[in-house]
Amino acid sequence: MRLYLLALNPTDSVTDGFLPAAARLGLAVTVLTDHVEAHQRAYAELEFAPEVVECEVQDFREVIGLISRLRASAATDAPFAVFSNSDHLQTQTALAAEYFGLPAKDWKAALRAKNKGQLRRHLAATGLDAVRSVELAPEQDPSVLRAADLPFPVVVKPREGVASEDVSLVADIEELVRRAKEIQDRRPGAALVVEEFLEGQLCTLETLGDGHRRHVLGGFRTRLSPPPDFIEEVLEFVPAHPAAVVAQVLAQLDALGIGLGACHTEFVVQPDGRARIIEVNYRAIGDQCDLMLAEILGVPLFEHILAAHLGRELPADLGERCAAARLRARNEVVCADRAGTLTAAPGPYDEDVDGVRLAYRPLRPVGERHEHYRTNRDYLGVIWATGPEQAAVDAAVARFVAANRWEITP
Repeated sequence: MRLYLLALNPTDSVTDGFLPAAARLGLAVTVLTDHVEAHQRAYAELEFAPEVVECEVQDFREVIGLISRLRASAATDAPFAVFSNSDHLQTQTALAAEYFGLPAKDWKAALRAKNKGQLRRHLAATGLDAVRSVELAPEQDPSVLRAADLPFPVVVKPREGVASEDVSLVADIEELVRRAKEIQDRRPGAALVVEEFLEGQLCTLETLGDGHRRHVLGGFRTRLSPPPDFIEEVLEFVPAHPAAVVAQVLAQLDALGIGLGACHTEFVVQPDGRARIIEVNYRAIGDQCDLMLAEILGVPLFEHILAAHLGRELPADLGERCAAARLRARNEVVCADRAGTLTAAPGPYDEDVDGVRLAYRPLRPVGERHEHYRTNRDYLGVIWATGPEQAAVDAAVARFVAANRWEITP
């Protein structure tokens, strides 16, 4: 059986997660991407290296046409699947899979999740939650926002953005107009969303569905950088959020049509107990948290995700097994605090000491120069640790940070 995996840039989720899982499932993998050379370099040393084929993956018509041509040239009618874990490619993947009659996410749900303006309108129409928001089209002058009735402070962000890029908390209309213009200058052609700031503890809910039932895998509590930015600095594993909170989030996911496959949902819990969605990422959590989650839960997470897209049912007790997870975990990033060249940093590192497993993976090579983005693009590396007690896990991460240095030369 062949898996057509749509991807943009190579990620640890693919290299260390989905490709090994596909090999264990006996799947031949063809990666479709518009970054062929980057993928070929990333997979060069892998014993299960996939075939890499160039494709304009952001255009579902090109994806459908290429898969049709590849299968025709191979003269095969063997079963296959179409899958992606990219934020940017869920709608295209869903449309391609549906075209071929394969297990597919609802493309409308994938679009609602990706388009933050549409997500807000859809949830408001269902009556489940109404967040005051407005959209700014690419060609609109930000001064039109002066006429909007907005409850400051507000958050401005790209409508289809990811990784906290160009997401900012603004205090008044003058700052909003200025900030929106700055984003437009950097992102010509991008629509923006301006919405009320939802206060509360930021959390995530990780779910996985097979088209018949959806399982809750647990979640995280997230620590963000100080305002006005929203950089995710630390995630702490939570086996089970309060039942009333989970029920509210799941009801909103149902309304959005989220079902098949993995979903990473960010939400806040407000003082009155309301759970309000910040955004829905219709794919598995990233930044090494997916690898950490698989270890915490003690289940073949990546195989389960792929199995759902192969049309196979997941274990009926998967949610109960995940809720019983005994390990605790911490995922912490090291961020650049200035522009410049990274001149010193540790390399990949793994240890297992006194029942605590710790892993560090660099995200920026030594010698590479970057601007200071004030987003997740400032990540220099990610540390994650798992163990039986939260205090021991936190201490292991703190020791690693103290024992190493990351230097940036202007």
